[in-house]
This record gives sequence, structure tokens and C-alpha cells, in this order.
Amino acid sequence: MSSIKIKLKEKDINQIDEICKCFNNEPGELINVLHKVQNVFGYLPAEVQDVVANKLNMSVAKVYGVVTFYSFFTMIPKGRYPISICTGTACYVRGAEKVLDEFKKQLNIKVGESTPDGKFSLNCLRCVGACGLAPVVQVADKTYGRVSPDLVKDILKNYE
Repeated sequence: MSSIKIKLKEKDINQIDEICKCFNNEPGELINVLHKVQNVFGYLPAEVQDVVANKLNMSVAKVYGVVTFYSFFTMIPKGRYPISICTGTACYVRGAEKVLDEFKKQLNIKVGESTPDGKFSLNCLRCVGACGLAPVVQVADKTYGRVSPDLVKDILKNYE
């Protein structure tokens, strides 16, 4: 995974500053700050982490450590239609890996990547709590149950 270089605009820096101020620039509020910032930007590139570290008066290494430790945070922009394949036990046993392989093949991306047009991103998650519908796939805010590899093409057509 290569890191993406972005140039923050002054309004972006001001937005991060405002979020940090909402939490009184408290280093102990780092996770809350990162959640809010990721909601605004969609992801947490190194340049954003630098600004957060500066505003909260902490090391960039500490911010980076938190971002990379918690799976909720991402340093890669999500696609317009993020795809998540459940790889929990029930889904895995019922063929989630084959479904995941088909998504990778159809989209020509790996887990954690986005398509070049920014339309789709691909990730795995542990359990969505719909084990009776295994294997389960989420695309944006829609959940698909009992997905087989031959249904992948049809699911993707819904987003053309």
C-alpha cells in the first residue's frame, strides 16, 4: 500500500483546528478527535495526522500509533461505495473467502484498496450479526445475504 500525498488547504487545517478546540486540545481526547476528523475527511492521511498531533501537542508517532492500532481508522480514502465482506466464522464457513476473491477479481483491487476511479473500496470485517444470512456483504449502507461468487457481478451492476 503506497501512501497518498495530499496538500491540505487552509480551510482544511482550520477545520481540524476547530475539531481539536471542541475537545479543548486535550491529548486524552485523541480518539474522539480522530473520529470527528475522519468523519469530515473520510480518512486520516499523514498530513492530517501531522496537524492533529500539532494541535494536541503530541508526537506524530503517537497519533500514527492510534490510527494504525484501531481498525476503524483508515489512512486510505474509501470509495463512494465501500464494500465490506464479513469473514466471521459463519460467513467464512459458508464461503466468504470465495466471494472476497471474486470481488478482488472483478474490481482488480486488493483488500484495503480503492478502485482508481474512487467508486469502490474493499475491506473485510469480523461479524455483522446476520449469521443466518451468511455469507454477508455490505455495499455502502445495503446488506446482501447468502452471497455466492456468481452474484458478485450482479451486485456491482447495482452501482453503475
